[in-house]
Amino acid sequence: MLKIDQAKLPELLSAWAGGARVFVPQEREGTSVFTPWDGEGKLTLGQGNTLEPPKDLFFPRTETMYRYQVNGPAATLETMPPLEEKRVLVGIRSCDARSLLIMDDVFLTRGYVDEFYRQRRENTRIVALACNEAQPYCFCTAFGIDPGRAEGADVQMWPGEGGYLLEAITDAGKELLKQAGDLLEEAGDVQPPAAAAPGLQVDASGVTEKLQRMFEHPYWTAVSRKCLGCGACTYLCPTCHCFDIQGENQGNSGYKFRCWDSCMFSEYTRMAGGHNPRPSKKERLRNRFLHKLQYFPERYGKFACVGCGRCLDRCPVNVDITRVIREVKEVTL
Repeated sequence: MLKIDQAKLPELLSAWAGGARVFVPQEREGTSVFTPWDGEGKLTLGQGNTLEPPKDLFFPRTETMYRYQVNGPAATLETMPPLEEKRVLVGIRSCDARSLLIMDDVFLTRGYVDEFYRQRRENTRIVALACNEAQPYCFCTAFGIDPGRAEGADVQMWPGEGGYLLEAITDAGKELLKQAGDLLEEAGDVQPPAAAAPGLQVDASGVTEKLQRMFEHPYWTAVSRKCLGCGACTYLCPTCHCFDIQGENQGNSGYKFRCWDSCMFSEYTRMAGGHNPRPSKKERLRNRFLHKLQYFPERYGKFACVGCGRCLDRCPVNVDITRVIREVKEVTL
């Protein structure tokens, strides 16, 4: 176990930035988001979770997939160059670390490998930060997540007295700590502090099996009435991964790109002839919760929710997934 003084943290980030691009929570327009470290930003490390998850570092909001050029009957295709940038993601919480494992399931398993995602994932080292204070909307432990130790991290950090404790989990993590040189010192027999347990609790056991019998239940009409269909829940969710593919033509050339989409939008399932199998908010909201709590567990054996609580915190009409879980379990069939 190693430790570092709070005052030396910017030096540590700069040391890592010598060989990689470092992303760390910093203040931007009055909120905390992951942004590149340049030595001048205002760190918000340890001040609660970020407004947005670091999802777009691996699955960008918009990215070009390929370019093309047409010359008469001939056409050439230009694929995007390999994404070789080395990166270090510092300060990710246990909930968001779990979300990366969920995204791995989507983009790297079941016979399909998304090269854009794979390259970013493999080129990024993860330095997780344990939670010493839970927010009112956090409920990560409902899904078996330990707020004091993140799954899949290369280095685990804990807030300590006057600084941080650090422990390398992987060989890549050991290399990161070596790069710190004499900025780190031995912590002795100091033990990591206990993580903060979320005050918001919900029991999700049995909810998948219950939902399997509720597709046509009138409950979905009732719960969807106040939904605005704004899509904020899906854009702030660290595990939502729907995207659309669009093209941009420029004479004889053009490119294809993909961009985030949301099952909460009416256009998401609208077909070319105008038919929409999810014509109202009821069907769209139902799909969102069934995906998180039924479809994903059926396919991958885990919930597609990590209890970060961003959707609870930012939903303008307080549509609450923890309340949905409780109500579903109480619904009479």
